[in-house]
Amino acid sequence: MIAFLGQGRMGVPMARRLVEAGHKVTTWRRGAGVTVAEAVDGAELVISMLSDPAAVREVLTAALPGLRPGATVVEMSTIGPEAVLELRALLPASVALVDAPVLGSVGPAADGSLVVLAGGDVSGCREVLSVFGGVRETGPLGSGAAMKVAVMSAIVPAQVLVAETLAYGAAHGVDRDALLDVLAGTPLGQVAERLRTPAAETRYSLGLAAKDLELAAWEGASMATAARRRLQEARAAGLGERDLTAVAGHVGGGPYTGTGTGTGIDTAPAAPAARAVPLNLSTIPATNGAYSHAVRVGDMLYVSGQAAFDEQGRVVAPGSLKDQAEHIFAVTTRILADQGATWRDVAFIRTYLTDMDDIVQLRDVRNRYVTGTPPASTTVEVSKLFRPGLVMEMDLIVALPR
Repeated sequence: MIAFLGQGRMGVPMARRLVEAGHKVTTWRRGAGVTVAEAVDGAELVISMLSDPAAVREVLTAALPGLRPGATVVEMSTIGPEAVLELRALLPASVALVDAPVLGSVGPAADGSLVVLAGGDVSGCREVLSVFGGVRETGPLGSGAAMKVAVMSAIVPAQVLVAETLAYGAAHGVDRDALLDVLAGTPLGQVAERLRTPAAETRYSLGLAAKDLELAAWEGASMATAARRRLQEARAAGLGERDLTAVAGHVGGGPYTGTGTGTGIDTAPAAPAARAVPLNLSTIPATNGAYSHAVRVGDMLYVSGQAAFDEQGRVVAPGSLKDQAEHIFAVTTRILADQGATWRDVAFIRTYLTDMDDIVQLRDVRNRYVTGTPPASTTVEVSKLFRPGLVMEMDLIVALPR
């Protein structure tokens, strides 16, 4: 039996490929009402396809009680080699681990033409991985993740480069289609064609591309670092859920929309970007509609008071400080990761407790996330919180990476 842990644009077609190939598959996604441990119970192979390192760590930690000895975990998300080695330390020695991120987007995921970059011993899962496309064995554990990040450090900046090239042409009266035709005859031709008409349907989101470059922009990687900054700006402007090709419009190299001067570029004045950009991730429990999970203002992130609610809006473990703290810190980690931040970037934490005697349990959870020199913080005891059963709420102010 195979357990598939994932959702979204890539997860759904990949799980479908497994079923169509005749495998017995159990699936887990947020909000489905099944715990991760229940989903992996008895599975010989566990495949994770999630959005970022924080999500992978959270979900596989939750899976630990259900993992059977002798099972193999195949981690197919883009998380980088360091995170893969952290997973190896997290998982029991009796559970094998393979890192196998993929090259390709929604279309190749649906038709089985992805490129699987597999690190580690794939002898027990090669046949299953071939359902998704061609399997390229890259070497020891972590090498698949390193290969994926290395490839993305070239592919994503190339798209940003072409977007800036189109913006330069627009500023100097160069016909957009003519410029793209010229680029078509160069090594950048395929990339240029992709940006000719930005995709209406999201195949590879701009937000995920920014996350990939946050992994790839190592110290000294000038091109990846500059492209990462461009994408972070576009994400802050509300384009995170759009296809990566939307970066062309963001930097001023977008297609003609009928409001320009006839040069092939829209030269109408752009609406000013909002100074305060609300952020509501689809991968964490939704708010009640009266607030946003966080708001970004320039290089600062203001995270609303986070309380422990599950995907159905129910209080998690009513009355249990430890369980609610675990949930709140995990969700907050996801919010930080979405903006390229970690707990090291947190400037201020304010925590509300209904019983100050719980502070020792809170400290035990917090110390696993907040390491090193702590940020400024305030802890307040309150008589009650806004829903019966809640015993903790926490808000933050974060200085985002430039």
